Amino acid sequence: MAISHHTFLFADLVGFTALTASRGDDHAADVALDFHDRARRLLPNHRAEEVKTIGDGLMLRCHDPRLAIQLGLRMVDDLEMIDGFPPVRVGMFTGPAVQRGQDWYGTTVNVAARLCAAAGGGDVLVGEATATAAGTLADVAFQDRRLHWLKNVTQPIPARIATPRARSRFERLRDRHCAHTPPRLREAMA
Repeated sequence: MAISHHTFLFADLVGFTALTASRGDDHAADVALDFHDRARRLLPNHRAEEVKTIGDGLMLRCHDPRLAIQLGLRMVDDLEMIDGFPPVRVGMFTGPAVQRGQDWYGTTVNVAARLCAAAGGGDVLVGEATATAAGTLADVAFQDRRLHWLKNVTQPIPARIATPRARSRFERLRDRHCAHTPPRLREAMA
C-alpha cells in the first residue's frame, strides 16, 4: 500500500489573546472571521482545502508543497498590508497522515501545528520535509536551516523561514507606509 504524503499548514494571528482582552470578544471574533474569510479566498488558486478553524487559527491541507509555501507567503503578505490587522504566522510540514471523518491526524499534523506556534509574526516557517518536497522555487528564498525543539516532539525538526524573493518584508512595509510620503522625502529615504 502506497503511503500518501500531504502538506499541512497552520496559520493564526499573533497577539489574538491580547487583542481579545483589550478590544473585547465581539471585535476579536470579527477579526478572526475576517482572517478566515480572506484566507479561504486564496485556497482554490493554491489547490488547498480547509480542514477546520480553531479559534483564530486555520488548519489547511495542500496537495502540492510548492503551492502551500506560496499560499503561506500570500496570506502573510496580504494581511500585513491591512492597517491594524494582527500579524499572521504560518507553520507547515509535509508527510503521511491519516484521515478520520473530515479531520486529519498524525505526527505530520502535530509538527505543522508546532511549527506555527514557533513562528514569529509575519513568518512562514517551513519544515525541511516541505522545503525538500517543494524543490527549488524561483520566487521564494529560504533563510538558513535551524533545528527547532518543539513541544512533545521527540526529535528536533529542521525548518527554514520562507520569504518572497522579489521583495523583502521591509521593502513591502516601507512601500506601504511611504505611499503617501512627499516625493522629496521618499527620495531621501531611498
